[in-house]
Amino acid sequence: MIRYHASWVLPIAEPPLRDGWIAVDRERVAAYGAYGAVTRRAAAHAESHEVDLGRVAVLPGLVNAHTHLELSYLRDQVLPAPDFPTWIRRVMAARRQRPSPRAPEILDAMALAIEEAEAFGTAVVGDISNTLVSFAPLARSRLAGVVFFELLGFDVTNPVDLVAHARRELASLGPADRVRTSLAAHAPHTVAPLVLRAIHQSLEGDPFAPCSVHLAESVEEVEFIRTGEGPWRRLLEEAGVWNAAWSAPGVSPVQFLDDAGFLDRRLLVVHGVQMTTEDLSRIASHGATLVTCPRSNGHTGAGAPPIGDFYSSGARIAVGTDSLASAPDLSVFAELATLRALAPSVPASRLLASATVEGARALGFDADYGTIEPGKSARLLAIDIPGDVGDVEEYLVSGVSQEQIRWIGSET
Repeated sequence: MIRYHASWVLPIAEPPLRDGWIAVDRERVAAYGAYGAVTRRAAAHAESHEVDLGRVAVLPGLVNAHTHLELSYLRDQVLPAPDFPTWIRRVMAARRQRPSPRAPEILDAMALAIEEAEAFGTAVVGDISNTLVSFAPLARSRLAGVVFFELLGFDVTNPVDLVAHARRELASLGPADRVRTSLAAHAPHTVAPLVLRAIHQSLEGDPFAPCSVHLAESVEEVEFIRTGEGPWRRLLEEAGVWNAAWSAPGVSPVQFLDDAGFLDRRLLVVHGVQMTTEDLSRIASHGATLVTCPRSNGHTGAGAPPIGDFYSSGARIAVGTDSLASAPDLSVFAELATLRALAPSVPASRLLASATVEGARALGFDADYGTIEPGKSARLLAIDIPGDVGDVEEYLVSGVSQEQIRWIGSET
């Protein structure tokens, strides 16, 4: 057993402990607490190896609840856009330049992105994939997570067959120790209602499988679902996938998914930039998790998410970076700093919970990750901090650089 001493220990489920310790046995947390005179005397006689981590704050490995690792090769390749449809057109054009998902530059960039995510303190990821090429490299890494096989299809002849084929593709991947698979719908403006229903019905047999969808990301999406017109319709027509039999629901994207029976506690609702107070109440009432990716939203022209409204709604909030096509890096700490800037009144403890336990719960990994508790994985971070830090939670959400981050266990 190893007992680690740190200036601060952040269990997440309870307030930070100054002058704290964590006992680790066989890569699991055995116990933790704050030092006192009695504790120090007991530690001196305990059969454990003592490691002083120095002036650091220890917290659980972070959770990046939404990213697209297969797009990592597009880093610095897609310029910021004034609106979201323009950005999507640029991504589509860039992806057409490399039709093979297993092109060497795609695989190499993905491998580097996985290393980068870990270097920035990420322990668990929710990865969206159209090709499933991220499964094998994730399974070889130290990251845990879910690979969501994302389905698109606005004009689909047989939605049940589409989903059944996707399930067979997932089954062919085989098992992995820390990486699971599930299905995702891209968005309400690219997935037909019957496809949404088929995805939902397919997942009903596994009550613990999460699902994901991009939702209320842009004003153009809201316009399309309400009226059936605008840039999204033009893009669908140009792509040859417009369904003339489809009629606009005439409601918000959130109500549309709710009316379709797609909203539930297992759903990760990504972005939500254009959600109203009523929309957020619907998300909260169903127990779904809203995953916010604020830096990406600025790059894609979707706008600044109403972070304060997210938290005041009572909805569960998790954090993602989105892909390297729209974010400069895979740092969840940088996302936290953006959240802090957008919502200065939200308690730092809630922001940290979003980057840890809320994401872990949404992805189905909260039994092992997200908090420091006996029995959970000892995949823990040590963050170098100045000696004069009084509010350690506020410090951690105000900007942590990669140079400050290390994984516990690398010292022994």
